[in-house]
Amino acid sequence: MKAVELKGISKKYNIYERPLDRLKEILLRNSRCYHKEYWALNDIDVAFEKGKTTALLGPNGSGKSTLLQIIARVLQPTKGELIVNGRVTAILELGAGFQMEYTGRENVLLNGMILGISQEEMFTRMDSIAEFAEIGDFFDQPVKTYSSGMIVRLAFASAISVDPEILLVDEALAVGDYRFQLKCQAKIRQMIDEGKTILFVSHDKKTVKEFCHKAILMNAGRIIAGGEVDEILSKYDQLMNQSYSSQIFTEPSTMNRTHLVEYTK
Repeated sequence: MKAVELKGISKKYNIYERPLDRLKEILLRNSRCYHKEYWALNDIDVAFEKGKTTALLGPNGSGKSTLLQIIARVLQPTKGELIVNGRVTAILELGAGFQMEYTGRENVLLNGMILGISQEEMFTRMDSIAEFAEIGDFFDQPVKTYSSGMIVRLAFASAISVDPEILLVDEALAVGDYRFQLKCQAKIRQMIDEGKTILFVSHDKKTVKEFCHKAILMNAGRIIAGGEVDEILSKYDQLMNQSYSSQIFTEPSTMNRTHLVEYTK
């Protein structure tokens, strides 16, 4: 069974050289174009199996984070269809989704409301969330007063507290002290053993090998390979070496076609 399916998903941004250009388009009712199109994702077709942990690999700007944000419904795709079977929770870039003026406790309640969990149920989970986060009295202080490590602690504790069927992790665990990272890794192992579906963005090959069943490789908004972890890590190394040496992996139109591998489900 598929936990997540993306069919023809694309995400476009309009890039303006000056803020005035955006205003011109509005005033002229788009009769003239003052922007350039940037496709962060381009015709993504991929399915993630239920109960499997999959790594998303690729250079910066390849579309990994955008893909997770669309699955989390933080972003809407420009076109395509998203099918999600199960409760999703996400640990995205630092502080994403948090209201900085709210306390940690208030943000936890807000996160539960967004996921459709009653306030009463979230109150029953509150002590365990505070215990896992280990931020002490800051739990009742505005998030804007938190350090980066404290934000990650709260984000992880909040995400796992709602018993998600699908967990999205975007490099967030690279921040924070080593002991807390080990604690989070132990929790992820437990969730894998429980049959949760996890999508994991990381540049840490050791972590990918330890946790992931499969991997996909992205570049320039496209999936260019997918399969077994060791195979995709090898392709990832080739891509990164090629990228640093020739700097040709910037746009789909300039990709070296000898490195383009169709991803098969």
